[in-house]
Amino acid sequence: MAEYLRCPECDHEFRPPPRAMTGRHVRCPACDASVDRSNAEIEAELNDDDRYARRQSRRRKSTSSGSSAVKIVIAVLVVAGVLVVGCCGGGILLVREFFQPTKYPEQTEDFVEARKKFRTKLLKSGPAPQSWDKESPPPGVQEIEYRSGNLRLKAWIDQPKQPAMRKPAVLYLHGGFAFGEEDWDQAQPFRDAGFIVMTPILRGENGQPGNYTMFYDEVDDVIAAADFLAARPDVDANRIYVAGHSAGGTLTLLAAMASRRFRAAASFSGSTDQKSFVRGQEELMPFDPNDIREFQMRSPLAYPRSFKCPVRMYYGDEEILFDAATQKTAELANAAGLDVEAVEVPGDHFTSVDEAIRQAVAFFKQK
Repeated sequence: MAEYLRCPECDHEFRPPPRAMTGRHVRCPACDASVDRSNAEIEAELNDDDRYARRQSRRRKSTSSGSSAVKIVIAVLVVAGVLVVGCCGGGILLVREFFQPTKYPEQTEDFVEARKKFRTKLLKSGPAPQSWDKESPPPGVQEIEYRSGNLRLKAWIDQPKQPAMRKPAVLYLHGGFAFGEEDWDQAQPFRDAGFIVMTPILRGENGQPGNYTMFYDEVDDVIAAADFLAARPDVDANRIYVAGHSAGGTLTLLAAMASRRFRAAASFSGSTDQKSFVRGQEELMPFDPNDIREFQMRSPLAYPRSFKCPVRMYYGDEEILFDAATQKTAELANAAGLDVEAVEVPGDHFTSVDEAIRQAVAFFKQK
């Protein structure tokens, strides 16, 4: 890993991001001052860049099966549209219907109360459905243990550097259903901006105890991790934020509805509608697909008036599956007077993340 740099102007310590530029100077993320880098530091950054690219390639492969299945379904719908559009336009309606958000029952109670009354019924029990590699924390990172109910789970967090004052923190939720060092790297902009970052590994992931439930019991793990973060002596408990990508983005939204712990939340390509999410990747469901309540309790779209903090839902302009449901969730939340926005940024499910995180850093600093 590249060495940490210290700004000569404001004394802020930061590590260049995994894909750092190769110039001799970088800008301090805290005060924008120019910071010189040694040749050794530049070489270390280039090595990080190569490792980052390899990990991202592995991550894309491990999460591509569901996306490919969805693309096949879309292709079939498009072909169907072409075959019948000359007759009555039915194919166009078919394609449009595929992208329409699910019509869940109107929200009649808060998400927290609904969770107290509901228990998911798993048809299959076991670990999360994604392969994983054993990872060791890099220098400057500590692997800790936190409790979620009777489970002992692991997380990565910045090692304390004995700051003069408590710092704001981001609970960063990884994409997919397994944790890798590339997830830690992805959150680097938050650390560069002065936030302490903690990334929890959830039940059933990476060989940990507990059953995978697809966005239900995992919400308890997220809240438990946030409580652990808030209790640290180097963290300002009043300035804890939650953010995440893909599956982590979905859990970010659900956690923002289930707890008042967070000052603000930012989701990057999270799904607000799990009925749509599982189309083409039904193997992800451990519950009865005929029980609409199971989908409802996992879908922010079904409880849009339950967000407990300001929320930004970022998604790529190439992510057609997320557009309508994300916009609909924000619209319903706004109607209830909540500070919730759907924000479209350039890119697809992966390439949109850098810009989304850049905007989220600015959003968190405002809150």
